[in-house]
Amino acid sequence: MTSTLLKRAFGITFNSLAKKGLAAAFAAATLASLPTGVQAGLLGMFTGKVAEHVAEHQVEHQIEGHFKSPALVPGRDGPLAPSSNQGFAVCPHLFPKNTPIDVGSVNAQWRVVGLCSNHFAVLNSALSKTPLVVVEKLNRSMLSDAKGQKRTNEFYADPRLSRGARAELVDFRSGDEFGKQYQRGHLANAADQPDQQSMIQSFALSNMVPQDSFNNEKTWAKIESDVRKFARRAQGDVFVFSGPIFRGQQRTIGPDRVWVPSHLFKLVYDEASGRSWAYILANTAEARVEAPVDYAEFVKQTGWQLLGRAPG
Repeated sequence: MTSTLLKRAFGITFNSLAKKGLAAAFAAATLASLPTGVQAGLLGMFTGKVAEHVAEHQVEHQIEGHFKSPALVPGRDGPLAPSSNQGFAVCPHLFPKNTPIDVGSVNAQWRVVGLCSNHFAVLNSALSKTPLVVVEKLNRSMLSDAKGQKRTNEFYADPRLSRGARAELVDFRSGDEFGKQYQRGHLANAADQPDQQSMIQSFALSNMVPQDSFNNEKTWAKIESDVRKFARRAQGDVFVFSGPIFRGQQRTIGPDRVWVPSHLFKLVYDEASGRSWAYILANTAEARVEAPVDYAEFVKQTGWQLLGRAPG
């Protein structure tokens, strides 16, 4: 079947199933069975359809039962260092020096997959049901286009991920084991997205972690704003890596046991100057923005060598 006919058939079937609340499941099954190049085209169509249907037809799946305790111990079995481009073949341009994270280098128990969107890429874990790393490439032109873009505020489970390997909308309605509620916290910020399709993509739950509400709306938002201000002044591209850190007793939310991070990180790399720095923020209402740390300290605290090996 040609690409045009495939997209036409996809659109007709999507519209039919959307009325029955089955569109996301259909899209996930269809995308999973297709080559990567075709997936990217149909994902774009899917995000457009979401804009039309999601307000009326939000589908929430209740997963019965709970998964067993994870085999990894957070804070001990961290991700391994990335090195090549396995898993992000269609979006290497979103990474410094066109060198994406090597999916194959990450500890297999995290069960990771690489996901490409228009202006950000996600390394997602089926173990934690969260992203482990989200990377954006920001610059003055992109952020100029992003100004004035209307937020959709329509969250949805990522159809590229299978049920049981992803967070669902229903998960964020539940508190953790201590009754604490969390917001859906963006890692690739909605305010960075330069067009409506990219804005829609940013509301996929594969781009979210459970985040303290004050932290999300105030403290983390201040870091996001400061990074945007820098990127608008920068002479070229600025790469921003964001992700969760899991330390201490692991909290989870929802039927799918989505992991709640103890901390969040944001690593900034200015390509023109070669400078880098990172913010590490506790996922609490009390946390405050502190002076950023250098790359060596970032690697020490997170285990991620996202810009190559740290000196020393």
